Formats: sequence, structure tokens, C-alpha cells
Amino acid sequence: MSTADQQIADILAKYGEPIAGNIWRVQGQAVIYHKALERIAAQAGIAFHPPTILRAEHDEAVILVTGSMGGRTEWSIGEALVNVNYRVSGRQAAYVYAMAEKRAKDRVILKLVGLDGLLSSEEEAEELKSSTVEMSDNPSQGQEELPQEVEIPAKAKSARGKAKGAQGGADELKRKIDKAASINAVTDFMLLPETQKSLNELPVGVRDEVRDHAKARLVALGWPSKQAA
Repeated sequence: MSTADQQIADILAKYGEPIAGNIWRVQGQAVIYHKALERIAAQAGIAFHPPTILRAEHDEAVILVTGSMGGRTEWSIGEALVNVNYRVSGRQAAYVYAMAEKRAKDRVILKLVGLDGLLSSEEEAEELKSSTVEMSDNPSQGQEELPQEVEIPAKAKSARGKAKGAQGGADELKRKIDKAASINAVTDFMLLPETQKSLNELPVGVRDEVRDHAKARLVALGWPSKQAA
């Protein structure tokens, strides 16, 4: 594990979060899931002040968010502009205010817990997220032009196939996690590029299931499930 990864792992451990399953890389940059940051914020006792709307348009939002932890206060700005730094595809709705809020809050959390500069939140990895969304949306595009009696069975069959494939992929990852004989082995496996690729291809719920399995394995191997912040 690199020095930076060890530093990230030590900070995450303070809030009961392992690096395995919470972190992946985009062009070498460590990225953390938004859900993980929300859990860390709750564990750290971070309180957010009412946000300030700096810009409000139909397809753009810019929000100032301030957060406090103990005697420290940090602020940051979150911005979302459709088709510039916030991409949607197909019939996906554009929630610019929600995205701007997520980005601002994530940045504040990273500052308060000492992770700023070490990694980015997943809401910053827009290109990766956009390509993932497009891949998942493509199979359904254009199906509305098919006859109704053809569309429904084909769609149901495709959904069943995807669900079965996703569960099979998750089960394979779990088997490999169970074979890891040490904390470092689990962490190294979860940080492998091929593991991260497999995780990013899973539905969110299934991916969280694998992440929880990895965390349970770490705890079984002696990793502290929670340390004092």
C-alpha cells in the first residue's frame, strides 16, 4: 500500500470505514463514494448550516455550503451545469440543485476530516459516471418503437439476465474476498484495477453488498470496525 493510501486508510478507519470497497481510482486519482462520505459525516458529527444559493437557473445551480465539526468550520461551493460538468442521458432527469449540494457537502466533509487533497468524491468523477450511465441506458434506448408484445418480454428477459449476471459477478468477488488471508490481502484485492472495474459494472445495491462483505471479512481478520475519531 502506498503512503497516500495508508494515510487515507488511517483516516477512514477513525470513522469505521475501510479503504477496501470505498475507494477506486480514475486516471490515478483516488475517488470515494458519496455514501461513504455521508456515513463519515454522521460519525464525525459534522453539522451543516443552511445553504446559500449563488446561482439558480433551469439547467444550472451553484450552492455555497458551510459545515462545522467541533471547533472547526469549513465552506465550499458546489456547481452543476447540464452538459458541461453534469451530464444526463436518455430519460434521466437533471437534478442540478441536488448535484450541486452533493458536491459542496462532499468537499466540506473532505476538508473537515483531513482527506482534502488525498482523494475526490465520486460526484467529481463525472466522466466515469457518465460513461457508466450511458452503458446502462443503451440497451433500453429505442425500445419504445418496438411493438408492445415484443418489448415487454424482451425487456423482462434482459433484466433477468442482467440481474443474474450481476449476482454471479458479486458472488465471484465474495469468493475471492473470502480467500484473502490477511487485512492487507483484502485491501490489495479491493484496490486492484480489475476488481474496481468489476465493482463499477455492478448495480449500486449489489456493489454495496460486496463492499459490506469485504468489510465483514476485514473485521473477521482483526480490522477495527470502529475507532474513536
